[in-house]
Amino acid sequence: MFARIKEDIASVFDRDPAARNTWEVLTCYPGLHAIWGHRVSHWLWAHGLKWLARLNSNLARWLTGIEIHPGARIGRRFFIDHGMGVVIGETAEIGEDVTLYHGVTLGGVSWNKGKRHPTLGDRVVVGAGAKILGPFTVGAGARVGSNSVVVKEVPPGATVVGIPARIVHEAAEPSAAVAAIAKKMGFDAYGLSRDMPDPVANAMSTMFDHVQRLDERLVQICRLLHEMDSRMPELELSKLELPDICVDSTSALDSLAGNSRRKGD
Repeated sequence: MFARIKEDIASVFDRDPAARNTWEVLTCYPGLHAIWGHRVSHWLWAHGLKWLARLNSNLARWLTGIEIHPGARIGRRFFIDHGMGVVIGETAEIGEDVTLYHGVTLGGVSWNKGKRHPTLGDRVVVGAGAKILGPFTVGAGARVGSNSVVVKEVPPGATVVGIPARIVHEAAEPSAAVAAIAKKMGFDAYGLSRDMPDPVANAMSTMFDHVQRLDERLVQICRLLHEMDSRMPELELSKLELPDICVDSTSALDSLAGNSRRKGD
């Protein structure tokens, strides 16, 4: 139990730059209190003590402003930032490392029994005021823009905005070079901030990738010119004077040069 609490606190520090210390997080984050209250409610619900589960859930709602039905299934490191007005329905399922902001609703569109609330995959981020309505899946790593109304399935890694929500960004894996630059500079290699899509960051990601390819091509041309005429001095070009964050292409270029020699023979 204490390991899970410690994990919950660590997830707050990871996703909220306003968090200053552990005591503040323990005492002043209603999102955490709502999650801990839900774990008690869910245990009671699963063991057939449904009235007690609903009572405990109602008390947690009164204290935090966050309503989570005891039947909802929630994964690890779930984080609700600010939290006021969040509603999570009975048959909702939430994966790991999911983030919700205030005013989010995971609701249904039917009065029928059975599955009627959405399923959120791992690492999903849902912006403030968004409504996700219906028994469909929001894929892993997806982003839902603030005040969006989502009424159909969202592919993994996609970003959706609007009413009704539409896809505005498809998932794209960054190259190894861009990921290395991102790690060095603190830049998000996926063209997304931790919270929401950032078109400037997306453009920077594309630019870094293009510059890296041009840099590798320049080194390749230098090596090939040297192979064609050994009298021509070989320039020891560094990769944009940033060799620690650029992918080392020496082995690939040596292989290419060896192929050129064999062809010449």
